[in-house]
Order: sequence, then structure tokens, then C-alpha cells
Amino acid sequence: MLGVAVAAAVANAIAFAASADIAGGAPTSRLGASLQDAAAKRNSTSAAEKRKLDMREQAVKASEARLAGQIRQQQEQQAAAAKSGQGAGAAGGPSVPYDNLARIYQTMKPNRAGPIFEKLDIDVQREVATRMRERATAQIMANMSPQGAVALSMALAGRKVVPAAAKAGK
Repeated sequence: MLGVAVAAAVANAIAFAASADIAGGAPTSRLGASLQDAAAKRNSTSAAEKRKLDMREQAVKASEARLAGQIRQQQEQQAAAAKSGQGAGAAGGPSVPYDNLARIYQTMKPNRAGPIFEKLDIDVQREVATRMRERATAQIMANMSPQGAVALSMALAGRKVVPAAAKAGK
């Protein structure tokens, strides 16, 4: 009977150990628990990093698409400007000199810039004035003669001032 009891005890111990392994029950030691916690933290951290990378990838793709659209739009605008510039001829010249002149006249004192600005060709005045800040243009126009300010105003409005200039010249 003692042999049967020992065999039953050994069988119960084996069954208990096997049920804990199969069921994934609670760890039997602190080391096992800390290993499981560390693995769970590592898995959650890697999942969070993967989500972050996916979000960044989506943001980059969206930015690339937006930039591609902006580049396409600029190319279309440049093509349209080139087509309209071909009809205008020399009037569609480079804008860099006008930009530089605009910066120069903006930095000058208005009472000195007004009389000089007035002596420029009306087309040059218009191009430079459109590239200047409105406040600087207004201050320069205030220091121009009334006829010069009117001529520039009409040029900025897109109107021709030929009759007034012809009367002033005669």
C-alpha cells in the first residue's frame, strides 16, 4: 500500500506541474515574474515605437504629396506666365533687378527717394512699386510731385497716363 501511495503522490505532483505549464499559470518564482514583466514592457514599448514610426511615415507621405502638388502648381503657373510673357516680349524680363531696386528704395529716406524715383521710367516705377511694401511706396509717393504721384497711381491701377504726360510736356 505504501508503494501505491508513493506512486499516487508522484503522479499528482507530475499532473500539478504539467497543468501549471499548460495553463500558463502564475510564475513559480520572482525571477519568472520579473522576466514576464520585462518581456511585456519590451513588447509594449516596441509596439508604441512601431506606431510612432507608422505615424511618421504617414506624415512624410502626406508632406511629399503636398509638396508634389505645390511643385506641380508652381510649374503650371510658370508655364502660364511664360506663355503670357512671350506675348509681352521685353516687358516680361527678369524680376531680380526690380527686386533689388525695390529693396534699395525702401531703405532710402522717402524725402530723398521721391524725387529720384519720379525720374524713372513709368514702367520701371510700376514694377519697383509693386515689389515694395505699401507703406514705403506711400511715403515715396508723398515726396513726389503731384503729377508724378498721379502717373504712378494710374500705372499701378493698370491705366495709361499718356494724355496727362503729353499735356505736361507741351
